[in-house]
Amino acid sequence: MTAVKEIKATLRPKAGKGAARAVRREGKTPAVIYGANEAPLAIAVDHVDIRTKIYAGHFLTTLYDIDLDGKKHRVIPRDYQLDPVKDFPIHVDFMRLAEGALVRVNVPVHVINSEQSPGVKRGGAVNIVTHSLPLRCPPERIPQSIEVDLAGMEINNSKHLSDVKLPEGVKPIGREDMTLVTIVPPSGYAEEQRQAAEASEAPAAAAAPAAGAAPAAAAAEKKPAEKK
Repeated sequence: MTAVKEIKATLRPKAGKGAARAVRREGKTPAVIYGANEAPLAIAVDHVDIRTKIYAGHFLTTLYDIDLDGKKHRVIPRDYQLDPVKDFPIHVDFMRLAEGALVRVNVPVHVINSEQSPGVKRGGAVNIVTHSLPLRCPPERIPQSIEVDLAGMEINNSKHLSDVKLPEGVKPIGREDMTLVTIVPPSGYAEEQRQAAEASEAPAAAAAPAAGAAPAAAAAEKKPAEKK
């Protein structure tokens, strides 16, 4: 089950740019809770705490209980805005989670067992074609990542979404045949393959005339000598 973390928040009495700047001067970040057919709530969260959670990773796929004056709101972050110069959060959007609701999330794709790939051992490079997957699932079943096993993969092989077993209750959004990962050949691989093919064909080609020459030689030996 997905772990649920906690965020403490306070209500913002006013909305608008001026009020948001005042909140930031107090060391807090303005945010909003919306959804589940309820009125939006303008809130403020601790600036250091929310910044730490954002930069820790998986922020947009993590469930939170927002403690607002003793009442907890189960939410999932939907978006956040960063200052274009200083990269600190200036606003966060949280979506309420109604009981029984499904959520859409983008989950990162991770590769495992690359050291067990014959293609990688021969110099091939792992190419992640799809870096994140759009999924629909219950909030408590959001996976942290989707793992793609590269064991046994050769050069020019691919793994598709249909090759991956998703957790129970998790459904993909989009084509099930989408390519996730490929093993790209190293530089000069095609030329090496061509040369190897030519080398294997050369002995067979050389043996063919030799095999035909033997009957001809035998026929020459049996031909009687001409009388003078």
